Amino acid sequence: MAPQYPYGGGTSGDRGGRALRVVLVLAAVAGVVTVVAGLLIVLGSPEEYGLASQRDTLALDAQPDGRATGQPEQAMFQAAPTAPPPLPQINPAPPMLPSTPVRVVIKKLGVNAPVRSVGLAKDGTIQVPPPNDPNLVGWYRHMSTPGEGGPAVLLGHKDTRTRSAVFTRLHEIRNGDQIEVKRQDGTTAVFTVGGVEQANKKTFPTQRVYGQQSNAQLHLITCGGSYDRRIGHYTDNIIVYATMTGSYRS
Repeated sequence: MAPQYPYGGGTSGDRGGRALRVVLVLAAVAGVVTVVAGLLIVLGSPEEYGLASQRDTLALDAQPDGRATGQPEQAMFQAAPTAPPPLPQINPAPPMLPSTPVRVVIKKLGVNAPVRSVGLAKDGTIQVPPPNDPNLVGWYRHMSTPGEGGPAVLLGHKDTRTRSAVFTRLHEIRNGDQIEVKRQDGTTAVFTVGGVEQANKKTFPTQRVYGQQSNAQLHLITCGGSYDRRIGHYTDNIIVYATMTGSYRS
């Protein structure tokens, strides 16, 4: 029968084996502590490790949405106000002749709304559709018509004092989604979304929204951010940038 030893006893070989295991465990713990300490140093000084620029300039790549589904959610476009509008990953279609827009359709958002031309208000700002018609979209008539070369600008309310409005879900649109604009000449211009931006109204990207472009673009604008009750307005704008990628006869 093999010899039996009381707890804590044993041969010198057994004691040596236990001592070796203790040394290995301590070494492993020390390695983990070293890795954690290194991560804390990097996160505390991201500029020194090439991480700050990636956090400050958010690309259009998919980002985790933080929900249990684990599905990615598109990040908002961010760039300097003078940067050009983001383009979809598809070739633009040749511009068409001018024609007044009459209706805008965004199937993904359940939008099917009439369009009316708007100009400038007395204070020099662009007029918006009257709040008593929450489903109405305004086309800024001093810019291109949708489908014509250059940027066409459509504006709509996010909500009114009593209900949601035509562009209340505009922030849900994603890159690659399509927007259709029916025109007075019987054609429908099809636009593909290339980016969505949330911009503070104090730093509105005027050049990107209204600047001259060679292809036919569509820029949708509504309110976003938080509501400032002191002035009765939202702090930000939601801006959708889309490029014409096709057309058909209605």
